Amino acid sequence: MRPFHLLTGAAGAVLLLASSGAATAQTPPAPFPYDAQRGVFTFAAGLEKSLPAVVQVTTLGQSRGPTTGETEPKPISGGSGVIIDAAQGIIVTNNHVVENGTKFTVDLTNGRLFDAVLVGTDKATDIAVLKIVAEGLSQVETVDSDTLRTGDLAFAVGYPLGLDQTLTMGVISGLGRSGLGDAVEDYIQTDAAVNSGNSGGPLLDSRGRLIGINTAILSGGGDPLGLGGGGGNDGIAFAVPTRIMTFVVDQIRANGAVSRGQIGAILGSLTAERARDLGLGIVRGAIVEDVAPGSPAEGAGLRSGDIIARIQNRPVANAGSVLATVGIAPPGTRLDLTFMRDGRDRTTSMIVADPSARRLIVGYGSIQVSGAQFRDDADGVVVGSVEAGSRSAVQNLRAGDRVRSINKVPVADLAALGLALGTLDGTAELGAERNGTALTVTLGD
Repeated sequence: MRPFHLLTGAAGAVLLLASSGAATAQTPPAPFPYDAQRGVFTFAAGLEKSLPAVVQVTTLGQSRGPTTGETEPKPISGGSGVIIDAAQGIIVTNNHVVENGTKFTVDLTNGRLFDAVLVGTDKATDIAVLKIVAEGLSQVETVDSDTLRTGDLAFAVGYPLGLDQTLTMGVISGLGRSGLGDAVEDYIQTDAAVNSGNSGGPLLDSRGRLIGINTAILSGGGDPLGLGGGGGNDGIAFAVPTRIMTFVVDQIRANGAVSRGQIGAILGSLTAERARDLGLGIVRGAIVEDVAPGSPAEGAGLRSGDIIARIQNRPVANAGSVLATVGIAPPGTRLDLTFMRDGRDRTTSMIVADPSARRLIVGYGSIQVSGAQFRDDADGVVVGSVEAGSRSAVQNLRAGDRVRSINKVPVADLAALGLALGTLDGTAELGAERNGTALTVTLGD
């Protein structure tokens, strides 16, 4: 049997030669982009209009370690960015690109260099907004990332590894990725080549429209890395979708920071191990660990042990999936849920509450503050879970750590912890212990 051969003509028609020798013409649903004058297939026409909007971002500050006596800030990090509003000079990049910076510069593709002002950042989504004052800027067209499908072509643009502006192509490898370490996660996964320096650059569709902001890669041993740090391209990269980016940028532009609602539920991720312990036949979902009295979660009828399977008609892979939806839901938003209890699917809805009203979430059997959940056990108070990307997680607090004190006052049980935290204004110093080693974590504002 002779092998099949794929032949593509200038008009985009495809001839598939079968073993019989007969030729059958197949017309693709849409003509593949073809430049008849040059006789090549190309996506340049759609992409070229967006490339001038992709900029290089340099962050300057005081480097760590011994100083030379010079006071001028020096470059400490760099990455990429994309202009989304040319009239106002608004640029989107990553929080980790501008973190710890005191001054920022932006290089355009035409060689112009500008000082930029930091409008605001959001660590939970790794988004930052810069502003420059300049004439004749270009901007990208933004498209709703909810229209994406696995298998769509994707193009990453940025300034990797010290190179000038670079374009790479791949496909959308997956959608709704979470569990990588940030508090609000709903990543686009792509195999378009991205490397150090691509941080904050755009992920574009085949028409040159913005679909996401390149943020991290999975490299080497499998740990997610910010694109501003080490690690090379292994064909697994992640971008913040425009669905989340737009919400965050709008809030930063309006208020200088992001205000998120809350539902008063303490959530954990359903893993294969937990599914076996609970006798469940599923391994995806978010487990309700506890609910706060009077919270939206309690009002919706959620109870400890419920498994959230869908939120706003989106499948829930783990706790991060719920946090991603709640994280872009302003107070007053109605959220529809599907959850499992006693082997049966149930539906409910809740209204997102204003987070400023409750810094401390007190449940029936647990307390949550700064992303850490605390509960009683036989040896006092233990950390039950720590929300990825939260203040507690950043300070290396882990599930299983034992609480010994608040502001150096011993804490014997959950009631004492709640009383101590409830009377504090601002921050509190939590003393904990892990395998006999003492550690200190700051909780609160």
